[in-house]
Amino acid sequence: MSKVKLFLDSSALFAGIASPKGAARVLLLLGETGRVILIVSEQVIAETERATARKIPGVLREVRLAILKSRVMIRLDPPAEAIWEHKDWISHMADVPILVAAVQAEVDYLVTLNRKHFIDDPQVAKRTGLRIGTPGDALAWVRDRLGEGWNEVIGGEVV
Repeated sequence: MSKVKLFLDSSALFAGIASPKGAARVLLLLGETGRVILIVSEQVIAETERATARKIPGVLREVRLAILKSRVMIRLDPPAEAIWEHKDWISHMADVPILVAAVQAEVDYLVTLNRKHFIDDPQVAKRTGLRIGTPGDALAWVRDRLGEGWNEVIGGEVV
């Protein structure tokens, strides 16, 4: 069985780094173990670093180490032509590059905490062909995919 590929937007990545508990953190821990493949774009990294500088000043180095430790793959942002071509995928134009990057990465799931733009509009998933949900939704989906052996001890906790 091939590994599950998850695309994290900046809200999900930040939550996984900033919080010691929760589904977003568990997804990062699963990335550390190699059980899942975590993917982000350059835009996600930039947005996460800005949020970190604003909300938790002085920990940017630790954020970068957490990203490395979780084996997060960073993809180049999609070209402007691809973004423009798919501008109708979502109502918030700033989120189009995230969707295009996730589709180009051929991920199994787009993980976000942005309900307003991504989750509450079911047409976004329909237009892109992506599964889209919160870290909790994605974690439940990952558990189903990985089967019985998924619940290993990660960081001293059984997840």
